[in-house]
Amino acid sequence: MKASRHLHCAASLLAATSLFAIAQAQDAPIVQPGAPGQDVRELSAEDAVKIADTSYTKDDVMFMQMMIPHHQQAVDMAVLVDDRTNNEDILDIAGRIKKSQADEIAFMKTWLEDRGEPVEMMHGDGMHMDHAAMGMASEEDMEELATLEGTEFDRKFLTLMIPHHEGAVRMVNDLLAKPGSAYDPVLYDFISDVVNDQKAEITRMNGVLSQLSTDPRVGLSAGFRDAGEAAMNVKLVASLPKPRGFFDPENPSNLPPVKEPEPSEEDDSRENEDGTDAKTEWGERWPLLSFWNTDMAFQDDILVAGNYHGFNIYKLGEDGVPTLVSSVVCPGGQGDVSIVGDLLIMSVEQTRGRVDCGLEGISEDVSKDRFRGLRIFDISDLEQPKQVGQVQTCRGSHTHSVVSADRRRIVVYNSGTAGARDEEELEGCVGYVPGDDRTAYFSIDVIEIPVRNPSRARITSSPRVFADDEGRIAGLWQGGDHGEGTQRTSETNQCHDITVFPSLELAAGACSGNGIILDISDPLNPKRIDDVSDEGFAYWHSATFNNDGTKVLFTDEWGGGTQPRCRASDPKNWGADAFYEINDGKLEFASYYKIDAPQSEQENCVAHNGSVVPVPGRDIFAQAWYQGGLSVIDFTDTKNPKEIAFFDRGPIHDERMVIGGYWSTYWYGGKIYGTEIIRGLDVLELTPSEFLTENEIAAAEMADMGGTFNPQQQFPVTWPDHPVVAMAYLDQLERDGGLAEAQHSDAVALMKLAKQAMENGTKDRELAAQIAGLAKELSPSSDDAVAEKRVAALSDTMEGIAKKLR
Repeated sequence: MKASRHLHCAASLLAATSLFAIAQAQDAPIVQPGAPGQDVRELSAEDAVKIADTSYTKDDVMFMQMMIPHHQQAVDMAVLVDDRTNNEDILDIAGRIKKSQADEIAFMKTWLEDRGEPVEMMHGDGMHMDHAAMGMASEEDMEELATLEGTEFDRKFLTLMIPHHEGAVRMVNDLLAKPGSAYDPVLYDFISDVVNDQKAEITRMNGVLSQLSTDPRVGLSAGFRDAGEAAMNVKLVASLPKPRGFFDPENPSNLPPVKEPEPSEEDDSRENEDGTDAKTEWGERWPLLSFWNTDMAFQDDILVAGNYHGFNIYKLGEDGVPTLVSSVVCPGGQGDVSIVGDLLIMSVEQTRGRVDCGLEGISEDVSKDRFRGLRIFDISDLEQPKQVGQVQTCRGSHTHSVVSADRRRIVVYNSGTAGARDEEELEGCVGYVPGDDRTAYFSIDVIEIPVRNPSRARITSSPRVFADDEGRIAGLWQGGDHGEGTQRTSETNQCHDITVFPSLELAAGACSGNGIILDISDPLNPKRIDDVSDEGFAYWHSATFNNDGTKVLFTDEWGGGTQPRCRASDPKNWGADAFYEINDGKLEFASYYKIDAPQSEQENCVAHNGSVVPVPGRDIFAQAWYQGGLSVIDFTDTKNPKEIAFFDRGPIHDERMVIGGYWSTYWYGGKIYGTEIIRGLDVLELTPSEFLTENEIAAAEMADMGGTFNPQQQFPVTWPDHPVVAMAYLDQLERDGGLAEAQHSDAVALMKLAKQAMENGTKDRELAAQIAGLAKELSPSSDDAVAEKRVAALSDTMEGIAKKLR
């Protein structure tokens, strides 16, 4: 009892002491130091806590002040609609904009006024309204819009309104990135509604803008094996589904899981209130990339198609149609392949890859069983390929390039784009550590493979091809945008693709943030001799030379290949091809090209892999655009590339975007082969048209491309001295001009006779003399450089024909 009283007294004393201490603390001064040299200022408790008043911030106020004129411009554009178009879709869009944005303007003004803030931004507030960054139309655009009517008005209205809405979404994202912003729940709800409404309207407007196009590729029906198709000057010869073991039989189209509706006592059907079918609800997670088709390689009559799951080997028939020989299961992605004699080289980058090609993957952070790098297979027995070598690399292998090969060794450049592995797993691997020059970043790997003993393959060096003149290894693009309204370009710390042209001792690298040219005269020690950047490129993905190595086509994989980036409103210089000419080892920009067929929200689309089509006298490229299909581009006039053929399918699914389409489209032996990521393998052929004659196609089929085609390896293309090749040149000179009519007619007549004689296997000295004589007399009728080159090639070909006829 006594003890209890003592404890009670002690507690009372402690409480009294604490209250006294608090009182004393409340009487202590609250001060705010000024800048150096300024007096200390005493604050009241009320002033001191003002910083904690976070109901709204200066950034919130500026956002509202900028969004009011932004919304008002949208209303101004919408007001123009009624008198300028009868397009019901445009009228509906304008009606929604006038109603919703007028209401939102009223809300924003009230929000500012209730807080005693000015409705208009005051000069000197420290923030400038950048109309371009906000997606707003210029005064000139608004004036032009007011002068248009009908379809021209519709197209201009949408091309202004879509980026206008996208600007609003960017403004919200920029606001949310600022500390303490949108703390006010009323404001947060408002901007959330803005984003949702604007995104929904953007999707609708893109659909309407697409429908204004007359291109037959627009609006193709969806389907896995039965999608709508559109083609121009291309014929689909065969379409092979994926082999057994290389797709999920329960989900062959790779759809995400379906969310089943919650059971309801009243009605458990998938119907809306109006009786129409409700849209399926899909899970947010996607299946693994386990069975994606990737790149291809060819040798003689062999085609090997890579896959994240391994690779498939085909034999090409006389008609060019592949027949499956064997399927090799060896997971690890990306599965890009090259062939050198009896050896097949395969890139592996994913952390699930195993040394033993096992299917179980690897879950540990560090494992002796993990494989990331280059696998080497002996394919001398096509039905029983054997793994005979491996090269482990720090960042795996995304792609690789066969630089040189002889009986003794193969030299390969390896490009790893993933994160560096733990040094505990692979000695010498150092990650992205600022200031540590040992890092596995900012380099490529040079790998040497002994032909007779591939098991001894090794990395010989990792040259710092991105270093600047002062030796800084991170010497090229540092990442980020190039200024207002430009693309955010990846940092240059690796190459995605390096395409080699050994006979020219050159390589072109598409290296994330830059395009580069390498001197590979010493294959083991490549040296960068030029580099370029582009404010419209997000990710420099692939590089391809033209037939004679005087031009390079670079592709931009904006969106990583998994996003819809060919919509009607997407910029034409983003996710496009960029054409450069090479003069004295320097890259000079010429032009861009992007397909002019708007794709839907359900179609991933951007420039990916392709190859030259070896038509003599012209530069032609077969370009894969994922679900944008195949586009055949003539870039002979580098400043004015144009599409001359295409093939496209509709999306895989009509509601959800399933990543698919062509990974690669390559010309080989007279056909174009396309690896469809989800659907399988296509074989296509070009058909004669106003853009490409029968002689030009036949001449391309005669081209000698070396007997082997590897994705990042090119050789000079040659053509035989044959009348068909001469006729191809003559068709071009007739189409584009460049040869006098009389000489053209004489040459055509002689080539017809020469073709007949050669088909009959007869000699004709008199005909040979006539051909040789005309060949010497040929001269271009203009000073056009392309015409001069064609006439010279025609003359050489005719002289070669004359020799064969003697």
